[in-house]
Amino acid sequence: MRLALRIQNRVINRLVRVLLDIGLAPPTYALLETIGRRSGRPRQVPVANGLQGDTFWLISGLGEQAQYVRNIKADPRVRIKARPARLREGLRMRWRAGTAHLTPDDDARARHRQLGLGRPGYRADGILLRALAATGAGNMMTVRIELDPLA
Repeated sequence: MRLALRIQNRVINRLVRVLLDIGLAPPTYALLETIGRRSGRPRQVPVANGLQGDTFWLISGLGEQAQYVRNIKADPRVRIKARPARLREGLRMRWRAGTAHLTPDDDARARHRQLGLGRPGYRADGILLRALAATGAGNMMTVRIELDPLA
């Protein structure tokens, strides 16, 4: 599993981040930006696109062990770059600021199923999520991000 995490972090995440930056990533992905708890520098990681209106849902396969979750604990202000779910809102990805709330009491598996309804790409992305949880590397956790209103 360590090898799989290393490949994801060093290869897949970098590729998806580049695709997101140039607007070619599938709508399944979004970019989460946290502030590093030690460095104080912005940290960006690709995540599954859980945008629903003014709320962004995120499932951490590593639970509290995920670095971005540790960063959120230190500073809950985050930014999300995601493509809107409805076409009438446009295809362009844009940054939105918000406040993240860790919700360990939420049923992360049920939330993931609900977010994946009608979205095969999102459900396929959950394969790694379930694999991480199965290794005992951490307990899956839901993160709710309340996005600031659009200006």
